[in-house]
Amino acid sequence: MPNSKPTTPFSGKMERKDNQSPQGEVAGILVEFLEVAITSVVYLKGIYPSGAFERRRYMNVVVQRARHPQLREYIHSAVSGLLPSIQKGLVERVAVTFFNTDNIPMERFIFKLMVNQSFGSKVEESDLEFSLRSFLIKLSVSQPLTTVLPRDCRWEIMAYFRSLPQVSTSKDAEMWIPTDTKQWQQPPLITPIKSMYSEPLGLQLYLEHPSPAEQVSG
Repeated sequence: MPNSKPTTPFSGKMERKDNQSPQGEVAGILVEFLEVAITSVVYLKGIYPSGAFERRRYMNVVVQRARHPQLREYIHSAVSGLLPSIQKGLVERVAVTFFNTDNIPMERFIFKLMVNQSFGSKVEESDLEFSLRSFLIKLSVSQPLTTVLPRDCRWEIMAYFRSLPQVSTSKDAEMWIPTDTKQWQQPPLITPIKSMYSEPLGLQLYLEHPSPAEQVSG
């Protein structure tokens, strides 16, 4: 898109509370980032018309924001519901998974994360955001690495937990339910996109595709 097209700030920032723990600060920043990054993935795959998105600026990078309220709310509510679990280090991976009409996964964008639970120093937010910004830049040019999807595919956000969280009173957390999605029987093909480690956060972004044997059997 031409750079002359105007952009406005991304409006998805969460409220930051005073006297947060380092883990709470990191979780808040990470949830904001995931909302923007997942929207970028959906835009990248082209399963909605380009008019379903509008340009915004986030971390000084031009990104996409969903125009449709239901699409925007789904992404926002899903990642916001993970906030307490991310803060406690319970979430291992967040995936954006695309399925064919037989409900078989065709492609996964995986965000693998680690929040250092023993970190007790002040979080350098500017350093963390600088590192996360590079993911958004890399993601925007990663389409050649991805699979061409059929028009009738569907997608969803999935989370993989290191251990199951206790029953929560949070309404946001209640939207996360066990999945009955079909899984690949063979180890997937993995394509790295970006990784970083900046205390107290480690993050990897990579693609998963079914192995050739899986594609033949499917």
